[in-house]
Amino acid sequence: MRIIGWIAALAAAATLIACAGAGSEQTGKQPAIAPAALAPAPKTLTISDASFGCIRDLKPVRGFFVGNLLGDVDATLAAANAGGAKPYPPGSVVQLVPTEVMVKHPAGYNAATNDWEFFELDVQPGVNKIRVRGSTEVVNQFGGNCLTCHARAEAKWDMICEQDHGCLPIPIPAVMQRAIQNTDPRCAKMELPADQAEALQQLAARRAAAAAAAAKPAATTSN
Repeated sequence: MRIIGWIAALAAAATLIACAGAGSEQTGKQPAIAPAALAPAPKTLTISDASFGCIRDLKPVRGFFVGNLLGDVDATLAAANAGGAKPYPPGSVVQLVPTEVMVKHPAGYNAATNDWEFFELDVQPGVNKIRVRGSTEVVNQFGGNCLTCHARAEAKWDMICEQDHGCLPIPIPAVMQRAIQNTDPRCAKMELPADQAEALQQLAARRAAAAAAAAKPAATTSN
């Protein structure tokens, strides 16, 4: 309210100066000019490898994690817990697994993605590197286009996928998701519960089978 009152006072002063200008010819002085009220410049995001770190340092929300690169994590949490009533604010970080993250830019970044930018990260102990980043063209290491998945979410969810948001279900059970989050190599090591340790063994078996299938030569038929 003090700021609003200060601006109003400036406007009133400018009016008085303009009225006094008619008599300024007698004194030879030029009327003073009130400074224009400038709108604050919109914040911009500068995102680098150093912008990301241990996933568990973010705020947990229903199985995923959120943060805010502009410092307004409370606004991001409010959006995440608003049941679709609020869009995510600029700077918001949303992350389900250590290697993939989405960040909300200020309005105008890209209308097709609701101003979200998608990232795929290379994460190693003491290492955090952006492998791929962008809007409509980003494809993850499994060959999936990020926007194609998130665009399925109903409009009120601001492209955030959860079980009932309209996106295709993630083929990774919740216990396996937690195990992947808890073994982020950028984080301090922790002892996993038995069910999460078993889930990681199942994941390793899946990956081995997929790698073997990809390496197997295509079957050929003889004429």
